[in-house]
Amino acid sequence: MKFWKMNGAGNDFIILNNLEEGLPPEAFPRIAKTLCTPHRSLGADGFMVVDQAQGEGDFRMLFFNSDGSVGEMCGNGARCICRYGYETGLSGPIQKVETTAGLVIGERIDRRQYRVRLNDPTVIDLDRTAMIGGEEIPCGYVELGNPGLPHAVVHWPGLANADNDLLFKLGRALRDFEGFPKGANVNFYDMLGQDHVLEKTYERGVEDFTLACGTGTGSVVTVLTKRGLVSGKQVQVDMPGGTLTVDVEQENDTITGLFLTGPTNLVAKGEIFDEEL
Repeated sequence: MKFWKMNGAGNDFIILNNLEEGLPPEAFPRIAKTLCTPHRSLGADGFMVVDQAQGEGDFRMLFFNSDGSVGEMCGNGARCICRYGYETGLSGPIQKVETTAGLVIGERIDRRQYRVRLNDPTVIDLDRTAMIGGEEIPCGYVELGNPGLPHAVVHWPGLANADNDLLFKLGRALRDFEGFPKGANVNFYDMLGQDHVLEKTYERGVEDFTLACGTGTGSVVTVLTKRGLVSGKQVQVDMPGGTLTVDVEQENDTITGLFLTGPTNLVAKGEIFDEEL
């Protein structure tokens, strides 16, 4: 199997072109889990399959978490696969990518910078409370697309110097909180300045913190924009893997566009000989 390995702000992915490979869909979860396992294989946060478009898209993106579970969408993954589509001739400088959560539109800014329009928020709850270990944790809750990709948004003052073990345990507990019917990605954030945010995300399906999360970043900025804490224009979000930029378009009280901009990095191209498969 031929592959590309890419990352977007440190969020890393293995990409396989099934238009060429012709593999059966039932094989993808096992392939994802095997290839994404560090040390034993290539290692990655997620596995993406390029497949035939079923509607108006240039191609279809199937996303799998590192544990083999299906993901509705991935913002940094979408930016990377947009670059893949452009550089392999599947699309032009504007990319139309079909995802499980709906159509995503990408745009090539330069060789490494790509901008995607994330799936629109279908659920926004600014004031949800999670009860964890007898303690109330106030948070926002957002779902992007349909079916919705779920994100919890938690303010954590002093995030830059927070106890990582404590955050990990809380992230794991919140991920499975019964009030989040699909489970949730958990995004901790702190304000660094005007339109400047620090974020750290515990990802469902990875079951750990990742260096960046594009849909999580979009969800955090959605909540902060709705709360009036950021302008929604060129909001800079620092994550362990780098900085992403989010723009929010609104009409009255409705979000009509959510855009994510950031770097892509092509790490390797090659052929997989993993004997475990």
